[in-house]
Amino acid sequence: MADRTSIAGAVGASSRHDPRQVRWDFPILSRTVGAGRPLAYLDNAATTQKPRAVLDALQEYYSSYNSNVHRAIHELGQEATEAYEDARRVCAGFVNAPDSASIVFTRGTTESINLVAFAWGRASVGVGDEILVTEMEHHSNLVPWQILAEEKGATLRVVPVGEDGTLELDVYERMLSSRTRLVAVTHMSNILGIINPLPRMIAAAHAAGANVLVDAAQSVPHFEVDVQELDCDFLACSGHKMLGPTGIGLLYARRELLEEMPPFMGGGEMIHKVTLEASTWAEVPHKFEAGTPNIAGAIGLRAAVRYLQAVGMGTVRDHDRAMTAYALRRLRDMDDVRILGDASERGGVISFLVDNIHPHDIAQLADREGVAIRAGHGCAQPLLHRFGVNAVSRASFCLYTTEEEIDQLCEALEKAREFFHHGNG
Repeated sequence: MADRTSIAGAVGASSRHDPRQVRWDFPILSRTVGAGRPLAYLDNAATTQKPRAVLDALQEYYSSYNSNVHRAIHELGQEATEAYEDARRVCAGFVNAPDSASIVFTRGTTESINLVAFAWGRASVGVGDEILVTEMEHHSNLVPWQILAEEKGATLRVVPVGEDGTLELDVYERMLSSRTRLVAVTHMSNILGIINPLPRMIAAAHAAGANVLVDAAQSVPHFEVDVQELDCDFLACSGHKMLGPTGIGLLYARRELLEEMPPFMGGGEMIHKVTLEASTWAEVPHKFEAGTPNIAGAIGLRAAVRYLQAVGMGTVRDHDRAMTAYALRRLRDMDDVRILGDASERGGVISFLVDNIHPHDIAQLADREGVAIRAGHGCAQPLLHRFGVNAVSRASFCLYTTEEEIDQLCEALEKAREFFHHGNG
């Protein structure tokens, strides 16, 4: 079934991106919070808000052609299957996968990485092998490899982060060897916003005979990602971080790897033939999609991808750069604010600390002013320990972020400083 949703603010006559125009497409951004404050939503690295195009796609599926996929011969089932598989094709095109069969729908980045650890890792990693991760990884790209290494008798090696937050690439290249089976690396840090030089890292890993998994949760939503150009073996991302619904994401993997990998879960749909004695598997990608999938989520993700394509990923990237540069200027004007990471190639994520004020207090006081930011360890405890802190405040941007929202954050920080430094009565 064709996606009948429209994109009102994303496509305009002007070639210059206007976040104020785009904001009309996001109903939640018009609400107030707290004591009637306008919402300044700066927690986009955690999850993004959803445009009407996505909300309408979900509503249309449930109200017009709700049915299971791949099972029914009736009209609703055919429409649902067509929309679900079209979503796969759209997502494949978005990351330039060579064919849609190399896209597996999952619940998100975390499940995608665990799928690789379970299905590829348990068949491919053995005693004495090495898995390389980096010090800046999200827990989702660290814990599964810890579990696998312990189970298989392999070694987990960690690429260090320098004082400026960038990876020590010379150390990384020396760590690669014939024992390296996998490099698992984030494309863009969810704490530092730093974008890693993946072409160089992937080429070096392949020269050593290793496969590479890319955690693209923060990159795919914000700039063009081409899996063929990167030459990565696996790539994972989440729909809810790219304007789509929660509970849906994707894993890209080389077709030949998917063919070789055993199933992740057993059940309906992932089989070809079942007897009481044994079973055979469906063709990829269905071999990895046991049970009823998140049909609505995939259809909503299709609408989100089309929305991003209508805006243009180059436009999204330019806007991120502009908002990040503006926020860095404003925050650096505050003498008692410390920003983590100092690299030129970065995305729309800024983690910071304010002297003598706990990040949780910063976030709570910002919330009173209508500003939503993240506070805590950001699911990256090893990275924070590297910088000698236990928690940070984090502001993160999206295509609807405005300078006024950043100003609202800075005003909230000023009030927090006054509250704590000049007495709270």
